[in-house]
Amino acid sequence: MEEIDNTRHSELIAKLHLLVEEAVKEESLIIHNLENPPEELLTEGQKLSDKVAMFGGSWKFIIYFGVFLAIWIIVNVITKTPFDPYPFILMNLILSCIAALQAPIIMMSQNRKEEKDRKRAENDYMINLKAEIEIRNLHQKIDLLMEEQILSLMESQKAMMKLIVDLKKD
Repeated sequence: MEEIDNTRHSELIAKLHLLVEEAVKEESLIIHNLENPPEELLTEGQKLSDKVAMFGGSWKFIIYFGVFLAIWIIVNVITKTPFDPYPFILMNLILSCIAALQAPIIMMSQNRKEEKDRKRAENDYMINLKAEIEIRNLHQKIDLLMEEQILSLMESQKAMMKLIVDLKKD
């Protein structure tokens, strides 16, 4: 009886060992990708566009630009010889040029941020996949342990039934 228990115990350990090996193989790629993401190298133009987009989308830019426009208008209204008389055509041209340059720069920065968000979503997916694999492996281990426990209980029950039958014969 003790030999059977030792054999079963050895088989159980071997099965658990195989499950662990499979889990390690499945997870190695996921863990490597999560721990070693590819490094992003930005060109000087990309760095500049990020800085312009950050400044152009800030309250600091709005305040500075509002002050600049107010000074422009005041200087051209108060002086006797304005360099850009009312209706401020030169100011409109400058504003249009700034908008024409700033819009694509902001779009480039947003596209890069969108790419970063996509990579972050891929990493989240990989983490969820790893968790799913872990849960599946835990289920397999629990099922294996329950199966072994049921077999052990059935053997104990058989032994008890045999003892009961033997007692009834006596």
